[in-house]
This record gives sequence, C-alpha cells and structure tokens, in this order.
Amino acid sequence: MGLILAHKESPIPKSLPLVDLQAQFRELEAELTEAAVRVLKSGHYILGAEVAAFEAEFAAYLGNEIHAVGCANGTDAIHLACRALAVGSGDEVIIPSFNFIAGAIGVQLSGATPVLVDVCPQTALIDPARVEEMIGPRTKAILAVHLYGSCVEIEALSQIARQHGLALIEDAAQAHGATHGQRKIGTLGDIACFSFYPSKNLGAIGDGGMIVCGSPELAANLRKLRNWGSTKKYEHDTFGINSRLDEIQAAFLRVKLRRLDSWNAARHKVASLYDEHLANIPGIEPTQRTTGSPNHLYVIRVASRDLVLKKLQEARIAAGTPYPQALHQH
Repeated sequence: MGLILAHKESPIPKSLPLVDLQAQFRELEAELTEAAVRVLKSGHYILGAEVAAFEAEFAAYLGNEIHAVGCANGTDAIHLACRALAVGSGDEVIIPSFNFIAGAIGVQLSGATPVLVDVCPQTALIDPARVEEMIGPRTKAILAVHLYGSCVEIEALSQIARQHGLALIEDAAQAHGATHGQRKIGTLGDIACFSFYPSKNLGAIGDGGMIVCGSPELAANLRKLRNWGSTKKYEHDTFGINSRLDEIQAAFLRVKLRRLDSWNAARHKVASLYDEHLANIPGIEPTQRTTGSPNHLYVIRVASRDLVLKKLQEARIAAGTPYPQALHQH
C-alpha cells in the first residue's frame, strides 16, 4: 500500500514500494517451493488436483454454498460470466466509467455492449441512480465493481436488478476477503468475478482468475465454457474458449489463501494510520471506504495531483494514479 511498517530492530528501507512482492516471497519461500515441486512431480499441469482443491477452498472461504470455477485471468472471468448468463450480441451491460478497462473488454468479448455510467465522487463506486437512468430495452446486466475493495451500494443495485429482470455481476477483482455485513463480497449478486493478478490482495505468481456463483447449473456451464465447450475430451457441444487456471498457480494460491485474512488485517492497520495522520492536512480528501473493505488501495483526492506524485517519487515513496483516464476518455 505504499507504506512499510518496520520493527524497531529493522533498518529503515531506502525506498517505500507500492507493492513488495519480493518481501511476500521471502515470507512464503519454503511453502511456495514445496507447492511448485509438488506440481512438477505430479506431471499434471492443467485442470488437476490443485485447481480442484483451490476451487473448493476458495468456495469454502466465501461460504453460502458457493461454487468456484478457476479461469485464466480476471478479464476472462467477466467474459465467461456474461456468456454463462446468456449475455451476448445485441445486449447491453451497464458498467462504471471509472474503472480499469478490463471490465469493458470482458463485456465486449462476450459480444455485448458496455454502457458507461458515472460514479459517486466520495467513493468512486457506481452510482445506482445513474444505473437506473440508463436501463433500456437491450439492458441485460449490471457490472457492480467493488473498486479499491469497497462494497458498492449492493441493496440498491439488487433492487434495481430485480425490478428490471437484470443479472447482477460482481467485479470483485480488488475485493478478496471483503465483507458486507456477515457475508463475503462475491456472494451478493448472481455471479462474481475475481482476478489473481500478482499485486492483488490474493495474487498468483502470474495470471489467474475465478468465477463464483450459487447455482450448480451455472457453475457446470462455466466449467464447460472455460474448456473449449467440453466436459469430455474431443466432445464439444457449445462454443467455449481456452481459459484454464494453471495447476501451479492454483498451488501457489492455496498457500496464499491461508494468509489472506491476516494480510488484510495488516492493510487495515496501515490504512488506519493514513487516516489518522492525513485527517488534519488541508487539501487531502481520502476516498471513502466501506466497512469490511480489505483496503486494496489507499486513494486520496488532491487538487495538485501531479505535483504531489512528483514530490512523493522524489522522496522515493511509490504512488500512482488509479486511474488517470476514465473509460469514456479512451
């Protein structure tokens, strides 16, 4: 998150990285090495025991009788979720304009058209009032993006979806371990999509993704769609793609999943320190976070953004701009 908490005995680092994956590896080196060797010795590298075990463990972590289906990346997760929900050519999916471009591309890959709406300025989350304004005869789904790990106004969006007969897709790529009340994010809509890009709260050592849902029929369709439309070798009864989570990535993610809650707690501690020390500085407006957020990023609004970034970089403190352009500006 751009800040390192050092023990008194530890040397102060020469720079403060935004994400320190080398430090994470040092913490897990023995377990990750054991996992890699286990996969290599098995000789089974695609859709084997590790993927099945990680899917089961991730589903159990989310709870509420969830089914989890691994795939190649978060963009494919959105694409496959749309396909499984019969969203395709001629359909529209409402998405927030302020988001990483993968959401729009995932929708487009399904053949549907993304319809962009604005976000609430205090939270950067999709504005339910704008969503309702843009519903038309071709609208088939809403993509609810839990940006920075904060939960969207899920009750309002769920009500809109029910009233208009729309599917509600959660984009939880930045919300691993996030909660809303007593439930985990990823269990609040019809289907949810996760990314395991390395810098995520739960990141692979490469690409990876997951689609989760409460319907066994939907999960069975997803398993077919990710594997060339096949459940039996050389038999293909639907148009699928090649989007499978690797065995070795699944093995690594099984190791990291056991640390997710403690890592999120550490992020919360850091975010609380930022809150405390930035509270009385004029001109700094932290983006509002929801209760239960795993604090994927700590984002502030400032008038002189580029100058602040320059000064932070001069001080060797990593910082960035997520995102410098909204989707409608691309």
